[in-house]
Amino acid sequence: MSNALISFLKLFRDIPGEDEALILAATENRNYKEGDYLFRADTVCREMYFIVKGVLRIMMLNERGNEITYFFLKENQFCTILNSFNNNVVAHEGISAACDVDVMVFSRPALTKLYERLPYLKGLIDQITQQALLDKIDLKNSYLGQDSTTRYKNFMMRQPEIALRVPLSDIASYLGITPQSLSRIRKNFR
Repeated sequence: MSNALISFLKLFRDIPGEDEALILAATENRNYKEGDYLFRADTVCREMYFIVKGVLRIMMLNERGNEITYFFLKENQFCTILNSFNNNVVAHEGISAACDVDVMVFSRPALTKLYERLPYLKGLIDQITQQALLDKIDLKNSYLGQDSTTRYKNFMMRQPEIALRVPLSDIASYLGITPQSLSRIRKNFR
């Protein structure tokens, strides 16, 4: 599990061997089952996750108390509630496992200490998370103004690896349609 994070970071810059050891020592490996919460809303997010295997979902409760999926994240992505993590404020979003997942976890104190020892790492992780945020916005915007069928087709084209691994109810929530509508769309899609 530990080599996945280092391999990913090395796509962006060289990481000296002694730095690799410091980075890995600052993480904790965890496994979650589908439906498990990594982080619950209405608290301060104090961990950043690197997804080694599986899919995480960021969600929030709507005014009726139903969970609404805002985004899916998969292997080789960092996941946290960024504003809460960076600014020590209460988050309204939560993070759960959309399928079985293996993650490497940085606690905020461990990551802060790591940034002090390896100053380049903060810039690197900030750059990666900022680009990921821009990619998420672009992806979400691609669904705007489309009817349900077109949104689903777009989702299948742009995120097929997610579609194969997460519950249909989460996909329906993400696309802003009812599970019943999604069933009809899927039946006509074939």
